[in-house]
Amino acid sequence: MERKMREIERHFKEHRLTPQRKMILQIFLEHREKHLSAEEVFQFSREKGAEIGLATIYRTLDLLEELGLLHKMHFGDGRNRYEIQRGVGLEDHHHHHLVCVHCYEIFEVEEDLLHQLEETIEQQYRFHIINHNLHFYGYCSRCQALEKKWPGGANARPESGEEGGDDPH
Repeated sequence: MERKMREIERHFKEHRLTPQRKMILQIFLEHREKHLSAEEVFQFSREKGAEIGLATIYRTLDLLEELGLLHKMHFGDGRNRYEIQRGVGLEDHHHHHLVCVHCYEIFEVEEDLLHQLEETIEQQYRFHIINHNLHFYGYCSRCQALEKKWPGGANARPESGEEGGDDPH
């Protein structure tokens, strides 16, 4: 992880890599499989004993996105979520997301399933594709298992906040 942090430090030209910013970057490196909200970063920093305020975390996330270190995403749960940018201490590759519309857990699909489609589009439209973003929305296996408990089955799944709609995990 120290090598990855040295690689990341190169992105800080006009900005200092303060202890708070370094801590937030370390949280993303330690939880690279997750898509973290500001509140989750705040919780992880508290668990590490850091005294970083939520406003500082929001400002730092904006700066890290501006510097190209984080990628901001929206998955329909009302919160911005971030992941460390591919190619920043990680392999550079496309990946897709599976988003559970009940518990909002996010899963990564590591395979680039659209490679052939990209080639077809590039040839047919003479359009050079540099990136793509794909999210699939549905129900994770744990929420599907809850279906048996919901009256009316799959068509009567509760929305978050309704009875039985709280985080099932």
